[in-house]
Amino acid sequence: MLYFPRWKYTLIAITCVLGFLLSAPNLISKDALSELPDWFPSNQVNLGLDLQGGVHLLLQVDVETVLSDRLEALEDDVRVTLREARIGYTGLSTADERVTVRIRNAEDVQRASDLLSELSSPINANVFSAVPESDIDIEVTGSRIGLTYTETARLQRLQSVLQQSIEIVRRRIDELGTNEPIIQRQGADRILVQVPGFDDPQRIIDIIGQTAKMNFHLVDSSVSVIEAIQNRPPAGSIVLPLIDGSGGSVLIRRRVMVSGESLIDAQPSFDQQTNEPVVSFRFDASGGKRFADVTQANVGRPFAIVLDNQVISAPVIQQPILGGNGQISGGFSVTQANDLAILLRAGALPAPLSVLEERTVGPGLGADSIAAGEIAAAIGFIAVICFILIVYGLFGVFANVALIINVALIFGGLSLLQATLTLPGIAGIVLTIGMAVDANVLIFERIKEEVRAGKTPINAIDVGYSRALGTIIDANITTFIAAAILFQMGSGPVRGFAVTLAIGIITSVFTAFTVTRLFVSIWLKSRRPSEVPL
Repeated sequence: MLYFPRWKYTLIAITCVLGFLLSAPNLISKDALSELPDWFPSNQVNLGLDLQGGVHLLLQVDVETVLSDRLEALEDDVRVTLREARIGYTGLSTADERVTVRIRNAEDVQRASDLLSELSSPINANVFSAVPESDIDIEVTGSRIGLTYTETARLQRLQSVLQQSIEIVRRRIDELGTNEPIIQRQGADRILVQVPGFDDPQRIIDIIGQTAKMNFHLVDSSVSVIEAIQNRPPAGSIVLPLIDGSGGSVLIRRRVMVSGESLIDAQPSFDQQTNEPVVSFRFDASGGKRFADVTQANVGRPFAIVLDNQVISAPVIQQPILGGNGQISGGFSVTQANDLAILLRAGALPAPLSVLEERTVGPGLGADSIAAGEIAAAIGFIAVICFILIVYGLFGVFANVALIINVALIFGGLSLLQATLTLPGIAGIVLTIGMAVDANVLIFERIKEEVRAGKTPINAIDVGYSRALGTIIDANITTFIAAAILFQMGSGPVRGFAVTLAIGIITSVFTAFTVTRLFVSIWLKSRRPSEVPL
């Protein structure tokens, strides 16, 4: 146990040096770090919301809109199905989360019921069930047919919408260039968003809150906007406001000529002629073909770009736009153009989000937390060093040097993984400091027992390390399992605690059993003592 071949010496030394190098950037300011050579590590530990401040939001998915849209789509499907089958009907409507229709001819009721039953889709309500269930319940009462979505179908739809919303919110936040945002589900229909180090909460709310559903429509020039507002818009047309806040409106055709779902990229840029900020976009193959066909067939007509039921701009098509590329201009500022590009790249939300809770954590509170954590860590570190030094003398010196290396390895690991350090994470580091010393205490006490049993110093130390290893491994494995469960089941600061605890367990076992043992081995070979100074 006390013999170390040359390759082990080298590997341990390289590991310790790497730990100090990786943790060193945390002691240097970002400005000074940028002036260092490229080979020098530059990753720093990210500070959580409770340490550097930031934005805390609790969002709610508009469940009613999700169900309403689903029922509206079902109503349209019923209308199309009955018309294609040439089945007369009346009273098609939606009320109380139910679509109802009355069939005029009693002889067509059964055929209509069979056709409408084909609108349902199979769902797996139970993973253990081999037979899928229908997502629509159909009830026939005389000549009236009622269609409702099953409870299982509703729940699955809501879960799908919530998960999709989380992913889109995550993409939008990531596009802002923030470090380690926390975006996770909370409850049945809520999303928790925490963005450390961001000082503009309103911008985040604006970006998250927009549905960002963009479509392209032709402008209806058959009547003026004023006439359409005063009377009624022509059939198939609608009046929408301009997004620039001028109070103006545009009369557009309801029919979507090109859907924003075909967009595959959007980037902020500048118009080559006017030098004003614009958003350049690109369609996929099918969207590009559709866009080319529409612009080619409507040269000289205005073309409205609609975002969330507001018209961004309505330029006149001067010439066919081929290649699937185009640009959006609307008097944007640079920030507005960048934010619009972010929204279009991330995709449209499947349902509106509302802000239930908004908190801004100031950097002053985070600084107080850091200061308190530093004081607690320093007191604990000094107390442990003094205790181990007083009780175990020379061996305590070995343990203390290994403890310093352990702290460097912890911060090096956190920097390498780009982990987020929170206030509970600092508590995890303090805990691992105590655990690292605990491993040394087990070893040293075991060595004492072997010395009292009459063994020589070399044999006592060798047996002490060998027999203490099993106890140390067992104790740390059980703690590591607890940390893994905390990481899997917990969220936010709890995960931060679990990460620092897990890294600390690995480094403490390494330093206590390998680094300290190496120091003891070197001391034995150089001094060849007649007794153990414990």
